[in-house]
Amino acid sequence: MTAPEAGRGIGIGERLAEETTTFGFPRDTFRILHVSTGNVCRSPITERLTRHFVAERLGVLGGGLIVESAGTWGHEGAPMEANAETVLAEFGADASGFMGRELLDEHVIRADLVLTATRDHRAQVISMGHSAGLRTFTLKEFTRLVRAIDPATLPPLDEGLVMRARALVRAAAALRGWLLAPTAEADEVYDPYGAPLPFFRSIGDEIRDALDPVVTALTGVPARM
Repeated sequence: MTAPEAGRGIGIGERLAEETTTFGFPRDTFRILHVSTGNVCRSPITERLTRHFVAERLGVLGGGLIVESAGTWGHEGAPMEANAETVLAEFGADASGFMGRELLDEHVIRADLVLTATRDHRAQVISMGHSAGLRTFTLKEFTRLVRAIDPATLPPLDEGLVMRARALVRAAAALRGWLLAPTAEADEVYDPYGAPLPFFRSIGDEIRDALDPVVTALTGVPARM
């Protein structure tokens, strides 16, 4: 038995035009949900950097893409940590208007892709049910899988960002059992809560490096040099 080719055996050509709704929600949107613990450090950075990088590549955050975040022990209504805001500002991303949220069933139900900071967060999301297993990954796990996907197997962007994003998730899920992490720690983004700014910056760099190939695959547009 050989590993399946990314984008093959997952029905990209036949199954993307199947049902018009997912869990009762319209299929003309694609929701990315970033999950960490308190939703004041890692997941806010990841949420706002995703928005920023997509807008950089496409000129606007649109095409039906919705990016949000929550925490497994989320500080409901809390502001983002000041050091997280500083890191985002240094990347040129917008931190304004953020408020922490506790992860709820409805967030998982509505999400088309859940990206978590750690394996424990991933396990907690999957344990909530809602058929979340095939669309929930750690951020670094998803990056590793996306790097192995041939972009030519994905629908072109002119067929719609939503269609391309759904194909990307299906291709990544098909590869999950074949491309394992070299170490358990390789799929973790560690918590900078309470740490000094230099550590926040290092976590910001990790998140940026993990997001770059994901956003490139999602949009079909590489980062500007």
